[in-house]
Parts: sequence; C-alpha cells; structure tokens
Amino acid sequence: MKDPADLRFVADLNLGLLSDDRTVIGTARGGEGETMARARIVDPEEGPRSKRSAILVAAVERFGEDGYENTKWSEVADRVGIGQTALYHYFESKAHCLLTIMRLELQRSHDQFVEATTDETEPVEELRAAVRSAFAVTEQEIRQMRILQANMSLLANPRKSKREETERVAARQLVQMVERDWTSLLMRGMSKGAFPVRDAHTLGLAVLGMIVSVWRWYRPTGAIPLSEISEMIEGCVVRMVAE
Repeated sequence: MKDPADLRFVADLNLGLLSDDRTVIGTARGGEGETMARARIVDPEEGPRSKRSAILVAAVERFGEDGYENTKWSEVADRVGIGQTALYHYFESKAHCLLTIMRLELQRSHDQFVEATTDETEPVEELRAAVRSAFAVTEQEIRQMRILQANMSLLANPRKSKREETERVAARQLVQMVERDWTSLLMRGMSKGAFPVRDAHTLGLAVLGMIVSVWRWYRPTGAIPLSEISEMIEGCVVRMVAE
C-alpha cells in the first residue's frame, strides 16, 4: 500500500504542482521572507565573458521546441556557439541545466505574484491582480513555464549529483512557496468576509491547477490571444473563489 504522502504527491503532480507540506505558515505577508531565504539560491555573478545566461536562453529555446528528452546537450552548445565541453564549466549535465531553469521560473513566478499583490488591499482585486500577473509573460517565459510543467516529475526523487540535488530541493521549496502565496491570499479574503470560508489550501491548488494547465496547450501562434485566455481564466477564478 502506498504511503499517504506519496498519494498526495501524485495528486499534486497531476495538477502540475508539487507539495510535500500542506502546513500553511500564516496569512501575513511578512512571513514570506523566511521561507524565501531557505529557497533562494544565489546565482553566480556573470562577467562579460560568461556564457551562462546564453546557455540558459538557448536551453529554454531547444527544450521548448523539441522537448527536454529529444534535445541533445551538444545542440544547446551549437546554438550558443561554443564547444560542448564548455557547457560543463557552467552546468555539470543537461539535467542540472533543466533543474536550474525550473528553479528560476518558479522564483520568477513567486516574485511576480508578490509584486502584483503587495499594494492590493481589497480581496477580489488582489485575486484579479494575482491571476493577471500569471499571464503577464514574454514568449521566453511561456517556454519556461511549458518546460516546468512538462518536467515536474524530475522534482520527485533525490539526485545523486550534489549540484542537481541543490537545484531540485530549492525548486521543491519554491513550489511550496507558490502554493502558500495563493493559500494566504485566499485566507486573507476569507478572514475579511469577501470569500466564502472553505479549505483555502485545496481551493488554492484548484486555482493554480487551472492557471498552470494553460501552459500545457497554449502556443503564441494559436488562434486565441493570451489576453483573451487571461481574461477568461480571471473570470473563472473569481467565480470559483468569491461566489
């Protein structure tokens, strides 16, 4: 029989999420800093000759175009215009690069959520701002989110490589942080009487599931513009949460 924690992990994975800790650490915004300190990795400073950023951009493009499994590490080097051996100066493996991309995207999503909601005091407007921020993205960020959702299973099991494991653990913590962002927002609205009182964490997972599912099928070249999708999802989320 599977451990309940494993079953919960599978359920969150099906939503495109990942959580092994359902404890909400409070509704106050001030509580976010301590969790952030545990999750944030200080990325190396890049000199004028550094190829790290170019490698990440090229990897996002290649993984986004052909998928992680179908992309050869040497193809990333070719796109940057460097030899394959030079890649290992920055990333010890293709998986290390992928985990870094996933961690950076999760950090970006969290930071964007905080920036969009910090000055909002009215619960429904805060909720709308949070949803709109999730879709205020560039084409490169769309690729990053698609890569993140397609490879969430990589965060499930420990890595043998220390550098890969550091990125994996940080990414897991950031997923939990993103979940707490939404849970805390909903709990604030419930405490003010703006939203019906329900299980805020489960409701937050449902909202997140709706939002992140878009990146599994959306393409910038598709028939429906992202602005229309954003407006539709925003309306759905407000009805789900506030009615």
